[in-house]
Amino acid sequence: MTDPLTDLDRAGSYALGDRRVKRLGYGAMQLAGPHVFGPPKDRNRALAVLRAAVAGGVNHIDTSDFYGPHVTNQIIREALHPYPDDLVIVTKVGAKRGADASWKPAFSAEALTRAVHDNLRHLGLDALDVVNLRVMFDVHGPAEGSIEAPLTVLADLQRQGLVRRIGLSNVTARQVAEGRSIAEIVCVQNAYNLAHRADDALINALADAGIAYVPFFPLGGFSPLQSTTLSEVARRLGATPMQVALAWLLRRAPNILLIPGTSSVEHLHENMAAAGLTLPDAAMAELDRIATPAGGG
Repeated sequence: MTDPLTDLDRAGSYALGDRRVKRLGYGAMQLAGPHVFGPPKDRNRALAVLRAAVAGGVNHIDTSDFYGPHVTNQIIREALHPYPDDLVIVTKVGAKRGADASWKPAFSAEALTRAVHDNLRHLGLDALDVVNLRVMFDVHGPAEGSIEAPLTVLADLQRQGLVRRIGLSNVTARQVAEGRSIAEIVCVQNAYNLAHRADDALINALADAGIAYVPFFPLGGFSPLQSTTLSEVARRLGATPMQVALAWLLRRAPNILLIPGTSSVEHLHENMAAAGLTLPDAAMAELDRIATPAGGG
């Protein structure tokens, strides 16, 4: 492995609308407390992780005001404001948190408008770089249903200058097509990783259209990836299994942007170093067999 900054450059960059970001960024969800609710155990540690990410070359941070709620955005502002000119902060709306830490839909025009203003206030911004509409027909995964009404609200906020670019999260291919008929969509954020590959065809279609695909849970999320094949490939390459899993995603398609999250500076640097890991063709073939394209296995 080499210096993290060099590694990030080796992974290249991709467009988010009219902005380009490095393909390995940072997801802020883990900066909140347990179950993404309440404050972190160590706020200073959370601040240090964000500052280390930007110092290491990260220029794409993913967040939401419903993380905490409000916690991660407030920490991002404290750690990084005023923001570097090249930093793109992507947030999302469409959900809210219950008092019991549950995740609930927040799809009304009033709720979406309030969420955009909350993100603006807590991040200390006049306009949001990218806002993903988090679709909540099923909290556990994509489910069909029209997104015309909530996306029209976001498009109106975009016309007002409060939102610069729009993305979609937790969506089906049909919803992506519907969304593109309403507004320019610059990214899609769905669950996807080495073992769960239901979006293979969607990723390829988005690449053809020049739209970024941002997998959340790239390392398995609350259930970390476990695979004998993954561990063996990592051993041969002198890397960790998680580094190999991230490197596989970077090679999987040029439009994939990664946002692995962590609350540890050490783990952050480990993730960043994955951008400099080269996977031989034979290793890619082995890893591809871990899951079927339909996401099984």
